[in-house]
Amino acid sequence: MKKDIEIAQEARIRPITEIALKAGIRADDLELYGKYKAKIPLSYIDTEKAGKAKLILVTAITPTPAGEGKTTTSIGLAQALNLIGKKTTVVLREPSLGPVFGIKGGAAGGGYSQVIPMEDINLHFTGDISAVEKAHNLLSALIDNNIQLKDGNLGIDPRTIEWKRVTDMNERSLRDIIIGLGGPTQTYSSATPMMTSRCLRAT
Repeated sequence: MKKDIEIAQEARIRPITEIALKAGIRADDLELYGKYKAKIPLSYIDTEKAGKAKLILVTAITPTPAGEGKTTTSIGLAQALNLIGKKTTVVLREPSLGPVFGIKGGAAGGGYSQVIPMEDINLHFTGDISAVEKAHNLLSALIDNNIQLKDGNLGIDPRTIEWKRVTDMNERSLRDIIIGLGGPTQTYSSATPMMTSRCLRAT
């Protein structure tokens, strides 16, 4: 049996516009991320159609030693249903970097039941997770900046606030770091506050 990465890289990838057409989605409505990835507008959510469709939820599976779990089962089930003529789409969450760099491996299925391009999906995809990181940490930077302002200062006491910064990384040593415990005479002063956050957490 070939490795997952070998199967993924040997597969002929069809353009996402071709896949979208099969699903009844016009190419003009796609927000493309290269040739093989795209987002579709929320206007394609048809609650009336959804109410008539069948939903199969695959959950709470303990993976086998070979790694077959919820994702691989979901993809394999969708492939099988399409093979017998049922119009089926599999919906998966965007993987975080935790499973990718941890012992679980990737989060795009495995063997001949996986979604491709595997590397893009596991490592970056469309950039949504990193956008959430940046939005959250931008708020952290605004708090830091406000504490240093003389005019417009909100009076935030950096010794009492707790604001979690986030990063999408499977780094256990960064999950619970406490900072700013030295008091105003050691870690920061009214002139040069060092940090507003007492907790930096990797999720």
